[in-house]
Amino acid sequence: MKKGILLLTIFSFLFVACSDDDDNGLNPEPIQSEQVANLSAPQTGGQGTGQDIGGPFTKFDFASGEVTTSDTDWDIAFRGTTIAINGGAVTGTADEPSRNGEAGAAIATGTFASVTSAEGLTFAQDGSTAFAIPTGSDNGWYNYNFMTNIISPIPGKVLVFRTRNGNYAKVEILSYYKDQDTSQDARYYTFNYVYNPNTGETSFE
Repeated sequence: MKKGILLLTIFSFLFVACSDDDDNGLNPEPIQSEQVANLSAPQTGGQGTGQDIGGPFTKFDFASGEVTTSDTDWDIAFRGTTIAINGGAVTGTADEPSRNGEAGAAIATGTFASVTSAEGLTFAQDGSTAFAIPTGSDNGWYNYNFMTNIISPIPGKVLVFRTRNGNYAKVEILSYYKDQDTSQDARYYTFNYVYNPNTGETSFE
């Protein structure tokens, strides 16, 4: 083989290799930062009705940034003040979705901006006795004021999720009321979220 042809062949090989490397690691997908407003999370029954809590959960998919009715392509789901994740096992509550992913949840302490990574957090999954995000006032993400009957997100609590596919997202719940107005109907979530779509990447920056 002539020297010029040999050098051209080596250059072509290196160019292809570098192009492959760019596709795999040097051009990651952008981190998504979005706000979801007035996600409806109705339930039937509950306090003051004399009936058990029921009704379907509203499922949300971080990858698409949309509410979904899919049985598989969802990460978190809302009904009333309860948040389920697509990982672990059913808890036994009525009308909850089946779990078929690897999602997990952790509650980090700090401001939304200060939680910059999912690294080092311990992720729990839903199980036969409890949800990964604890339910009840002051146990998980919210406080219930018995004097005003208002549900408020607990300041300094940031929900961090490992998604069904092993990616990571963080969520800051802003309000449980339509249009963030406590005089309006409850069970309407408004929240900020940041989602890293790159497999294995834990950063939110």
